[in-house]
Parts: sequence; C-alpha cells; structure tokens
Amino acid sequence: MNKITSDIRLIIGLLLAHLLMYFTFQDKAVFWYIFTASLLFLISYAILNEEVEDHTSVLTYLMYGAISGLVLYGLFWMGHFIIEQLNLPVAKQISKLYGRYSPSLLWHYIVLLLIIIPGEEIFWRGFVQKRILKYTNIPIGIFVSSALYASVHLYSTHWILAFAALIAGLFWGWLYAWKKSIPLVIVSHLIFDLFLFVILPFY
Repeated sequence: MNKITSDIRLIIGLLLAHLLMYFTFQDKAVFWYIFTASLLFLISYAILNEEVEDHTSVLTYLMYGAISGLVLYGLFWMGHFIIEQLNLPVAKQISKLYGRYSPSLLWHYIVLLLIIIPGEEIFWRGFVQKRILKYTNIPIGIFVSSALYASVHLYSTHWILAFAALIAGLFWGWLYAWKKSIPLVIVSHLIFDLFLFVILPFY
C-alpha cells in the first residue's frame, strides 16, 4: 500500500476528483453543469495518464455490457423492493435523491449518456482501479477503488447514495478486472442508468 501513496498521478487524480465532486454537490441549481464539467476534466486527466483498455470484441462488450447492466439493475430493484416492503426510513432518502439529482431536461440525458457515464468508468475503473491494481491483488484493488468511488458521493450528504456507489463500484470493478474492457463497463453503466432513470425508475 505504501507504493500506492507514492503514485503522485493517482494521488493528484483522487484529490481533483474530491475537489470537483465537493463543488458538484453544493448547489442543486447548477448540479448538472458542474457535474458535466467535472467529468470532462476527469476524463481528460485519466486519458493523459493511463491507456484506455479494451480487450474484447464489439459484440462481446455489447452483450456482456447489456446483460450485466440488467443484472445490476435487478439487484438494486430487489433491494428497493425489500426496503419498501419493510417500510424502512431509507425509502424517503431514495425518494429525495430522485427528486434532487435525477435528469429532468433533454440535455441532462444527453450529457449523462455521452459524458458522465463514460467519464465515471474511464476515470474510476480505467484510471484509479487500473493504477491501484499495479500495487495490490485483484480483490483488494477492486474494494479500495470502489470505496474511493463511493467516498466522493458522501458530499451529497446522503449516505445511501455512497452505499449504492460502493455496490455498483464493486460490480463494475469486478467486471472490468475480468474482461479488461472500458467499453464493456460503459455499456453496463449505461443500461443500468437507462433502467434506473428512464425505463423503470423507482420513483
């Protein structure tokens, strides 16, 4: 782990991500503007410092991406169903999150699909996780990078969002470690978000 802390590019990238996400969650009125700009910056930083991997064919990453995105949505749907059935207070937090951060305008959906989803995967899996795995084994690398991904969501002040990011991060982190394909995890993330926000949203 000492070698990780000496990776200056990784440390700078993480500090930038925390700084940018801190400002992203400060004002609902400009959330989508700042979020988009932040991910554009992080994409640029990641690409300048790490090669984007793709070790699968187009058909493979489309198929695995679509199936895995549906599987992850199914897991989240089951979790939400249990929360609703047990009438847990966390349901109110989820409802608030939908009201505060869900895309509502056409350009929100466009930047979500074209910038935010690819940006998160290129930076958190293709840069952060890939660099951490140079110094650790796969399980530890996936867990550490997923915890770091979740940590920036704490600025939303909703712990349930950070927890959801941790679960999704572990899922996509394992998928990336398995197939070594950024396009695959982008497709998986895209399918997941389409169901979460457009096709079958929880609220």
